[in-house]
Amino acid sequence: MYRFLLTPRWLAAAALTVVASVVMVMLGNWQLHRHEERTAINDRIDAANAVDAVALTSLLSAPTAAGTPGAAPGKALAWTKVSLSGRYDPANEIQARGRTVGSKVGFEILTPLVLEDGTAVLVDRGWVPAPPGGALAAPEVPPAPTGQVTVVGQIHLSESRPAPVDRRDGRLDTRRINLPRLATELPFPVYGAYVLLTEQTPAADPAFVPIPIPHEDSWQNGGYAVQWWLFAGMVFVLYGWQARREALESAGAPGKPSGSGPVRTADRPRDRVEAADQRKAAAPRERDRVAEADRRAAEAAASRAATVTADRPETD
Repeated sequence: MYRFLLTPRWLAAAALTVVASVVMVMLGNWQLHRHEERTAINDRIDAANAVDAVALTSLLSAPTAAGTPGAAPGKALAWTKVSLSGRYDPANEIQARGRTVGSKVGFEILTPLVLEDGTAVLVDRGWVPAPPGGALAAPEVPPAPTGQVTVVGQIHLSESRPAPVDRRDGRLDTRRINLPRLATELPFPVYGAYVLLTEQTPAADPAFVPIPIPHEDSWQNGGYAVQWWLFAGMVFVLYGWQARREALESAGAPGKPSGSGPVRTADRPRDRVEAADQRKAAAPRERDRVAEADRRAAEAAASRAATVTADRPETD
């Protein structure tokens, strides 16, 4: 019944089904990996306030030359809570414009914190609103504290797609916090990630709004993984359904006994035109039967009339 599965067409369909299923399983596994990565990031964000900060220099590779940032950390270190100490360099402060916090547009202010070894870490001190003059007007920024400063914050990876950097109002002005691009404008070696400030000694100015850290949408990746695995199973179900359908059609083909199966369409008129032709063909026969009946009725009437005439008495 299923010997047709060994034909080239069905063997090719089986191979395609297996390949498609394997690809879908691999896509599901990749989405699961992304789910696990994002879940780990969310766990680090949630645990940041409950864990002790570790020294940033113990996690990131130190930069070696001015104009080139240090090695970028992997995603596994994103949002890790770190601490560092040094002196702020307000002469090379950076304002990142076009930043939105709570549906309002403003600036993120990053100030280099120069460490004892002469390297520097960009510290995002927070967000300030744009002035009434618009996005290109100079924002009101609280000055960085002088002297030794201790910072506690979370590691933020460099942003992609570098943007132009200009000097405006005594600061470096840009739209993207891209460390490879910003490093070329700074006179000291810069680490390959920057820090979102959460605590500072001495205390940070309350005019700064802390930068919110959004959670990753890990459940979306988990849902995609399940979908791909379901699709991988469905291709086998579809293959089996098609094979079963063809087997049933082959078993019920014309010329093979099929028990009390349906009446073949060839035994009845296929359409209205053929039915009309059949009615036209039958009409002459119907007319012949009517004419024959009329002829017989006429003969019978003539016979009765002759009989009546013969029975009448003759008169002189």
